[in-house]
Amino acid sequence: MGAVPRRLLLAVLAALLLGPAVVSAAPAADATVYRSCTIARCAAARDARSGWRTLGFPTSRGWRAWPSGRYNFAGGRFRNDDRQLPAGATYYEYDVYPRAKGAARDAYRIVVNRSSGAAWFSPDHYGDFYRL
Repeated sequence: MGAVPRRLLLAVLAALLLGPAVVSAAPAADATVYRSCTIARCAAARDARSGWRTLGFPTSRGWRAWPSGRYNFAGGRFRNDDRQLPAGATYYEYDVYPRAKGAARDAYRIVVNRSSGAAWFSPDHYGDFYRL
């Protein structure tokens, strides 16, 4: 595809078409997966996991009412196409921070294997994963 990497071109096109949604230009295959979560926002990610657990870890995309009176977004299935997380599982993605319904999403996500309960926090839209 010439001098512009295909993945970067697709990310730019997605950003233009989708508006303010977060799109990472960094190849996800380069993600680093950590065995534990010790960075500053891990506590918020754990709280979000508890909140989503209370809601039964919904599998469809959409806004959900959050206990704080705000809303949070369930992103649906995380396909793990680049195999950053263990293979052979079905994962779902969830936003960490609640906000007003319909507000722009940020880069903070948790990814959960509903079968095993294993969860990872990504503070940078799948650039890195920290096991919760």
